Amino acid sequence: MQCDVITLANKKSGTIELDENVFGVKVRGDLVARAVNWQLAKRRSGNAKTKGRSEVKASKSKPFNQKGTGRARQGTTVAPQMRGGGVAFGPQVRSHAHKLPKKVRLLALKSALSAKQAEGKLVVLDEAKLKKINTSDLAKQFEKLNWGRALIIDGAEVDENFVRAAGNINGLDVLPSGGANVYDIIRRETLVLTKDGVEKLVERLK
Repeated sequence: MQCDVITLANKKSGTIELDENVFGVKVRGDLVARAVNWQLAKRRSGNAKTKGRSEVKASKSKPFNQKGTGRARQGTTVAPQMRGGGVAFGPQVRSHAHKLPKKVRLLALKSALSAKQAEGKLVVLDEAKLKKINTSDLAKQFEKLNWGRALIIDGAEVDENFVRAAGNINGLDVLPSGGANVYDIIRRETLVLTKDGVEKLVERLK
């Protein structure tokens, strides 16, 4: 499929052929959801922790006599039913990460790219480079482009001047092609790919 290529000045600079096997596949919402859950699960710190009965700092002896008090018998003060005792089956420090097949991850990424293309939210940029760091000028250009909250994916490496200038603009993310992921693509309104970014993504996903 043909797609126009524009510059940061919003001028057409040619066209590019987008691979149907990457940008024109059937959108699988179920796989996109699985990929997002997989990504977010890996990010979770998993540091919620409660003390069990073996960790509570208290006397482990019998709190009162077995008989003669009129109370229910108790063997220890750290049992879960006692005030100040350990927590039964409480959360422990752990990793929430789980496995997701590579084929599922690749198809989910293709689905995310194809969804943006189908919605008309995919823009191909000639290049994302600046001669000098100037956030204000870059912000004015983005206002004219009217991309909203956008994700820009460049080639194998990103231009340092562009990244530093874009870093102070709210709602704008810049990633190399190797960092392209489902979660960041779907949570932004517009997906912007440079010509190098398109080439590297096709190499990665074919």
